[in-house]
Amino acid sequence: MFKKLLIACICAAVLFGAGTGLWVWQGLGSLSKPVVMAEPVLFNVPGGSAFSEVARQLETRGLIEKSLWVRVYGRLFPDQARIKAGEYEFTDGMTAEAMLDMMVSGDIKHWSVQFIEGWMFSDMRAALASTERLEKLTSEWSDAQIMEAVGAEGEHPEGRFFPDTYLFTSSESDLDLLRRSFRRMESVLSEEWEGREEGLPYDNAYEALIMASIVERETGAPHERGQVAGVFVRRLQKGMRLQTDPTVIYGMGDKYKGRIGSRDLRTHTPYNTYRINGLPPTPIALPGREAIHASLHPDSGKTLYFVARGDGTHKFSNTLAEHQKAVRAFQLNRRSDYRSSPAAKDDEE
Repeated sequence: MFKKLLIACICAAVLFGAGTGLWVWQGLGSLSKPVVMAEPVLFNVPGGSAFSEVARQLETRGLIEKSLWVRVYGRLFPDQARIKAGEYEFTDGMTAEAMLDMMVSGDIKHWSVQFIEGWMFSDMRAALASTERLEKLTSEWSDAQIMEAVGAEGEHPEGRFFPDTYLFTSSESDLDLLRRSFRRMESVLSEEWEGREEGLPYDNAYEALIMASIVERETGAPHERGQVAGVFVRRLQKGMRLQTDPTVIYGMGDKYKGRIGSRDLRTHTPYNTYRINGLPPTPIALPGREAIHASLHPDSGKTLYFVARGDGTHKFSNTLAEHQKAVRAFQLNRRSDYRSSPAAKDDEE
């Protein structure tokens, strides 16, 4: 009788163990099943979150069936319970295991904002203000406050930030991106300045940055940057005025409505290179690395003028007579209000 009872108990224990094992096996297996999502889901893990709480949040958000199996999984595989704080993006078809892997590796969601070559600082600020998922700390700040915050108190912001595409997470602010962009420009400008050609008409790297911003605004054709820089460098070396429209436009500020009139050219501003000698006091835009490089490695030659062909490129000339001929050929027959840059005549009043 005792033997029969013992055998029965053993059999019951085996069956119970087998049943429990099957139950656990099936539960853990559910973590390998793809999850259907109508659209990507953003899932935030605050700093200091317990693994069990994250598991419960996954269940609450409908990303797993039972948080129990995630907690069991974490007990069996402790390394898979060491999740990192941050915001994650889960997409249709992902499994719970894949979600855990993502959180363990810290593969958090990144967004991006792009600062374009040739933009002004005001354009850059507008882009930051309209960027979603980015904390706005500087929206109500003045330009001066921003420059102080990036470590350049009292300096002009124009041209001091590097144009590029910047990635960020939901924990970052617009100030973080401004600091990153500022440091990047400092680094790029320093590298390019160290490798500059000899004999250039710049007293310091900042003057090269000013020239680069003008080159950036003057041509959208990458292969012309060196040529444009060469023209302006030679004009500076010869004591000629730059006579470039983008500087006039910048000096006009909000008064610019799409056209420059003869009165605008006669108006003295610190940026009107038809009226001032040398470079304007600050950059006029965000120059990219190629424009900076071109300004420090200008093409050699004798060209002193250029005129737009109408196809995005320019015709370069050595003499004023050649330039005036090019102006007539490419522009005056098309537009009665056209002016070349530099001017079709050298007015050094």
